[in-house]
Amino acid sequence: MNDPQSPPEPGASSPAPGSRRPGGRTARTRAAVRDAVLTGLAEHGYPALTVEYVAEHSGVHKTTLYRRWGGVEGMVADALALAGEDRWTAPDTGSLAGDLRALAREVADSFADPARAAAPTAFVAAAFQSPRAAESLHAFYAERFRRCACVVDRAVARGEAPAGTDAGAVVRAVSAPLFLRLFVTREPVDTRVADQAARTVLAAVEAGAFTSEDAGAPA
Repeated sequence: MNDPQSPPEPGASSPAPGSRRPGGRTARTRAAVRDAVLTGLAEHGYPALTVEYVAEHSGVHKTTLYRRWGGVEGMVADALALAGEDRWTAPDTGSLAGDLRALAREVADSFADPARAAAPTAFVAAAFQSPRAAESLHAFYAERFRRCACVVDRAVARGEAPAGTDAGAVVRAVSAPLFLRLFVTREPVDTRVADQAARTVLAAVEAGAFTSEDAGAPA
């Protein structure tokens, strides 16, 4: 489950600034702004990211940035939206054990290289300071978890997991101890830690820990 590099609110009368997906010049502008935002977050963090910085590094005039994105919050949110529009798919190793291990290792690998980890780390930090960034980060991971549901669906079909297993809870449980170490206790995360998280979740799945209380109960 790779990490970020939001869709419009339901029922909104018009898309949020910068959230349209046109092609051509507008798409190139959006990508240039995204790249500048990522660079700025990695180099300076959210508090020091400015419209002036993005304008200088993207080649897009400040007036355009304000008109289309409204400011730094809108640009950060749109950078997350672009990250969520990729074609990432969940692993399919042929077993639940292998899939969970692959998911956990992907998180660990994403943060193993400080340069690669700088942008997603900055996105998480931004979410604590900007409500809009928090909403966009939530949307990013909600989409990732949705794409991971097939891991549990396949496991149930193979008889590796009980019917009624909550796919979202399983995927969250795999990544939760890794993010705890990365962002709370500031401990290292490596392959060993990732594999331990995967084994723990696998045992919990097999024990039925992720099925709802009424799963399998008579209607």
